[in-house]
Amino acid sequence: MLNIKRALVVCSKPLSPTWRISLLLLLTLMVMILFMTINLGPNLSYILVRRSYILLTMIIVAFAASISTVLFQSVTHNRILTPSLMGFEALFILIQTMIVFFYHGTTSYWLFSLLKFIGESCLLVIFSILLYRWLFSSVHFNLNLVLMIGIVLGTLFRSTANLLQRLLDPNEFSVLQSRLFATFTRAAPELIWFSAVVVSIIGILLWRKRYLFDVLALGRNQAINLGIDYRRSVTSTLLFVSILVAISTALVGPLTFLGLMVANLAYLLSGSYQHRYSLPVAFLLAVIALIGGQLILEYGLNMAGSLSVVLEFIGGIFFIYLVLKRF
Repeated sequence: MLNIKRALVVCSKPLSPTWRISLLLLLTLMVMILFMTINLGPNLSYILVRRSYILLTMIIVAFAASISTVLFQSVTHNRILTPSLMGFEALFILIQTMIVFFYHGTTSYWLFSLLKFIGESCLLVIFSILLYRWLFSSVHFNLNLVLMIGIVLGTLFRSTANLLQRLLDPNEFSVLQSRLFATFTRAAPELIWFSAVVVSIIGILLWRKRYLFDVLALGRNQAINLGIDYRRSVTSTLLFVSILVAISTALVGPLTFLGLMVANLAYLLSGSYQHRYSLPVAFLLAVIALIGGQLILEYGLNMAGSLSVVLEFIGGIFFIYLVLKRF
């Protein structure tokens, strides 16, 4: 009888963050195995290779979207902000539109070439570096002002892109439109492997700084009192965030609300704001959301919709909920 009572007491205790991460990891592996093995046709070599590239693409995007959002929210001390509000995705749309507009012979192959991928990623990173340099030199680290400028620039980029799109030939616009919606099935293998290498290196560097992010999340004054070079640490963190957002956006297209959803759910499910727990949980949740959503759409709904559109719709509702919850 005593052993039964002890077992009930143990079961009634909340799971530790480590156990929660282990359960999410197990669920993630199950979803990945299901994605790779469901409805296998006769041509196994082709199907498995194609699904492997799609799976790797989803993992890269999940890592970039989740980690960049968690770190960005830790630096800005705001749970409803995402790097997308800085105008990155709007700049990506403008770059795509200008390429098609000024180079009328652009083919769909060029839109997915490695050279273009590296070029637009560098443009996105340069844009962020200039923005952050202006942040420190002109406005004395006023994040609210910089975020407002980011929103204004995003609106400017979208408006310019819309103007150019209205002047495009219908055939060119159809080529462009296929790139403006996030897709996980058309990335070239060389882009995927290049992104995987860059993301892996960044992941190792960020994991070594996980305790630093806990200090930065306390605020500027507390971090300085604890001996942290706040300006340098925040600048390097935002630079890593910019690279992750640039790679994710250039690889598959804009995804505005994926990071917002998984980041806020990670704070809830991990039971801790320490980055050694919130970062893995956010990443695993993003992988489950992407792969699970693709499975439901492809085999449950017969591809009746687009995964990116569904994620944006659910994420938009979640964003409205977070905004209303704050007031």
